[in-house]
Amino acid sequence: MKLTVSKRNSAKKSEAKKLRREGDIPAVIYSGGKEGEIITVKGNEFQKHLSHIKRGHLPTTVFTLVDGEGTERKAIIKDIQYHVTTYNIMHLDFEELHDDVLVNVKVPIEFLGAAECIGVKLGGVLRQVIRHLRVRCLPKNIPEGFGLDVRTLNMKDTIRLHDIDIPEGVRPMANMDEVVVVVAKR
Repeated sequence: MKLTVSKRNSAKKSEAKKLRREGDIPAVIYSGGKEGEIITVKGNEFQKHLSHIKRGHLPTTVFTLVDGEGTERKAIIKDIQYHVTTYNIMHLDFEELHDDVLVNVKVPIEFLGAAECIGVKLGGVLRQVIRHLRVRCLPKNIPEGFGLDVRTLNMKDTIRLHDIDIPEGVRPMANMDEVVVVVAKR
């Protein structure tokens, strides 16, 4: 997903407020431990892309940031700040991706076959305890998401993190004995 960005001259609050009034989003891009570079993202462009991203998949979505000179940089969103009452996007933090540098990413965990789950048909309810798994990998190995088949779960059955099929080159950053989902009584 391509985003048009431009460099900002200063990080003053007045400038950020002016950008927001114009519909743009103040942002910072961090790269390789250096001080962050302040930029502006086209607000309408970002909102359009945001509407096409599956719920929970924003942390694993790779954006191509294109500046006025045509330079392209790959990045992921590390933080997004919303207005307290309007939920308008106030600020974005990007992390630039380099092919040979490991990155930490929150990967969403999704259920497959929830409607056919045996425990749910018997009157239970699926309780998702963990929604994301933090992993460390190279940018080319970032998983889009982890799918868990819950069709065979009965009442009081659980699935733990170690039951997730983790691809090679991806290292989980959590205790793999933690429970992801349980079928509980109502």
